[in-house]
Amino acid sequence: MTTLFVGGTESISDEGVSQDSLYRQAVDTLSSSLHRLARAYELDPEARRDLLQEIHLHLWSSLAHFDRRCSLRTWVYRVAHNVATGHVIRQRRIRSKLVSIEDIETLPGGDWSEFAAGQAEALQRLSVLIRRLKPLDRQIIVSYLEGMDAASIGEITGLSSGNIAMKVHRIKNILRRWFGGGLHAE
Repeated sequence: MTTLFVGGTESISDEGVSQDSLYRQAVDTLSSSLHRLARAYELDPEARRDLLQEIHLHLWSSLAHFDRRCSLRTWVYRVAHNVATGHVIRQRRIRSKLVSIEDIETLPGGDWSEFAAGQAEALQRLSVLIRRLKPLDRQIIVSYLEGMDAASIGEITGLSSGNIAMKVHRIKNILRRWFGGGLHAE
């Protein structure tokens, strides 16, 4: 994966920061988070690279309008989640139907004992289970797993902190049940 870098090297200051400098700062500090976010939204490696490229393009374009009313981190996550959600919505017509938290109770179980043999396999399994969530629920749990608090996630999603905290709690319980109960991910 190559990252789109635009312009020359410039120092980053609080005022008069260029779009290119903001982009480089965002990529330098949040690149691995953007990779994990793309992985949470897209299973196919080729499509994931395309999604990540689209995120970078939209991020760079959006930074021309960044007015510092929120942190750069919040801005980056908001743009990345919006692009990823749009990607999921576009792919929904092609891929299998996503499951809402409310519909989870009706899903059949299965046997995951072989699949969960190692930590890497367990992380892959969790990632697959997260992909089954609807885009908003996925956005919330991915942000939570990235260490964001309810207030920051609320800024990104437009939901209240209390609503975010409640949803995180419900999603964690659902994922725990799926993971421990042996729900087949694919």
